[in-house]
Amino acid sequence: MNIRPGLQSALLLFAFCFIGSNAPAQKDTVKNVVLVHGAFVDGSGWQGVYELLTQHGYKVSVTQHKLQDFDEDVAEVNRIIDQQDGPCILVGHSYAGVVITQAGNNARVTGLVYIAAHAPQDGEHRADLVKTYPSAYQSLIKGSDGLDYIDPEKFPDDFAGDLPAEQARFMAASQMPTADKVFQATVHNPAWKSKPSWYMVAKSDRIINPDLERFYAKRAKSKTVEIDGGSHSIYISQANKVSELIMLASEGRQD
Repeated sequence: MNIRPGLQSALLLFAFCFIGSNAPAQKDTVKNVVLVHGAFVDGSGWQGVYELLTQHGYKVSVTQHKLQDFDEDVAEVNRIIDQQDGPCILVGHSYAGVVITQAGNNARVTGLVYIAAHAPQDGEHRADLVKTYPSAYQSLIKGSDGLDYIDPEKFPDDFAGDLPAEQARFMAASQMPTADKVFQATVHNPAWKSKPSWYMVAKSDRIINPDLERFYAKRAKSKTVEIDGGSHSIYISQANKVSELIMLASEGRQD
């Protein structure tokens, strides 16, 4: 059958458009990253990750929320998210996992990265999970003023076992007292239910039981990596691997 040249061109154009419309879209790399610190520490611990990501062309913001009220922490993190010039990856360590689970509902957030962090369910009390997956540390001190901190003498072993001793001792001496009530807070509409997530398990974590970390990661269907010998401070000690996981998240890769 002979096809007129004009009709042949039209058919080819239609076929090209049809194939193109059904081809999987190429994901753009998200270049904005927001790093959220956990309890007892501040944002300065993210310096290594910050430097590595900025060297790779990422725009990195580090939050400095106060650890005095959960809703205020979420609001402060949302304020930083809203300052981004486009979509962002939200990263949380430890207690900050709870914060990003709530703040991650912000429309600018495209993915969540949990670093040895809590990733609670809607209305879930973490104290109940800790009963099932007990932590190894016994150094938490609850002050009469409602502020908690970790015994400075035990902090290096419990919180920062894979860091140089001098660095761990400085962290112990400069830790931020954290309001006990933030540990009782619950989230609503956890963002990991609707957005992709990545999780780093610290296999020698004494603050959060590694099996609880694995439970969180499996439930959220997170892309998961495990770090041998990693303490609760892997966001500092394993800055290279943390940065690599964040970059995978920025590319939307869960393979």
